[in-house]
Amino acid sequence: MARILLVDDEDTLRGFLKRGLELDGHSVVTAIDGSDGLDRLSEAAGGFDLMLTDIRMPLMDGIALALAAKRDYPDLTILLMTGFADQRERARGLDAIVTDVLTKPFSLADLRSTVSRALAA
Repeated sequence: MARILLVDDEDTLRGFLKRGLELDGHSVVTAIDGSDGLDRLSEAAGGFDLMLTDIRMPLMDGIALALAAKRDYPDLTILLMTGFADQRERARGLDAIVTDVLTKPFSLADLRSTVSRALAA
């Protein structure tokens, strides 16, 4: 299965999503914010199949992370998550680098199917 970088600043949500993705056999590495996510990407030399990141986070938000990640690792598939309409609007112009945007709240089934589609694309 895939190697996934999961970036979210909410501990409980990050843990829940990690366990859900692992149910499908994925290997999941987590990061607590955009800056930490960029560090994880660098440490692995971009060795992830997919990055799933929240948009609204401290230090570096998910959009800045997606832009930096795609610049350094152009083959990386990127999914964004947000519970805020204004953040979803910010992501609209990123169609060239972001595969999809999951709107919170979403079900575990929604997450798993979106990830599966993104990896198959």
